[in-house]
Amino acid sequence: EAMPGFEGVMRGLGATFLGGYGLISLRRAWVGGQAMQASASTAPAALRDVLVTCLAMTWLNPHVYLDTVVLLGSIAAQDAAPPVFAVGAMTASFAFFFSLGFAAQRLAPVFAQPVAWRVLDAVVGLMMGTVAWWLVATG
Repeated sequence: EAMPGFEGVMRGLGATFLGGYGLISLRRAWVGGQAMQASASTAPAALRDVLVTCLAMTWLNPHVYLDTVVLLGSIAAQDAAPPVFAVGAMTASFAFFFSLGFAAQRLAPVFAQPVAWRVLDAVVGLMMGTVAWWLVATG
């Protein structure tokens, strides 16, 4: 059983973090920032460098463990058919990351414009603020 008040403390910490992150994003949207800069080099990266970077971003990323083990694990534990949930979660994850890579390639010219970053920062700020508000309001 959870400690009394622990959930409230965690909600408060989460809301504070998300609210702060949202404010930072909204500030960047208001002030503006830099656009994506194309690399001066057009030579493709070495396969070894790409693989090492991919492995480092996968296995050294704390969100891998938080999202997969903590978040998905706690949801899967409540599911009546964990194998079906696991297959669905893996399929959704593959589709999301494949789409993200494809979209990044297609949207690179759009994000070369500073206004695109301002719009993205505004959307992120509003989303984070909404989630922070929801955490406090439903607590």
